[in-house]
Amino acid sequence: MTAQSPVLVARNDGEHFHFLNNLFTAKVTSEESNGVMSVMEFVGPKNFGPPLHRHDVEDELFYIVDGEVWFSCGDDEGVYETGATVWLPRGRPHTFQIRSDTARVLQVTTPAQFERFVAALGQPADEPVLPEPEEIDGAHVAAVCAEFSIEVLGPPPAPFDEGTPE
Repeated sequence: MTAQSPVLVARNDGEHFHFLNNLFTAKVTSEESNGVMSVMEFVGPKNFGPPLHRHDVEDELFYIVDGEVWFSCGDDEGVYETGATVWLPRGRPHTFQIRSDTARVLQVTTPAQFERFVAALGQPADEPVLPEPEEIDGAHVAAVCAEFSIEVLGPPPAPFDEGTPE
């Protein structure tokens, strides 16, 4: 085994992608971690939520840097705020939804590959800014997900209305 080099990345540094109307930034890549993990930071707008899905290869850990996010994994669900950590093991159907105006979340997946998925489905971005919202092609999302052993199981969460009970 070869010794790995440290990876030191400033707040707005890393490779940026516009991905499902969010900004994703690669902080530690598969190559840099020797396949151990991928670390992405994402910023998303209120009501963003991926479709209900299941990862067959990687576990996911989310650290909410800023904002409020609802997570659902089986019978476990709840709204978590700045400073919270959520771990979603592989093989478990899950989804989440941003409940604050925006949220900034650090996402760690192990083993590594998630930044490759983001690059395959997203578009490179020159600046670390949210993209203009555009229509999402669900069939294309499901096809790219399948290439990375992620199975889409249902639709994204319905838009959240602050007057609606949880």
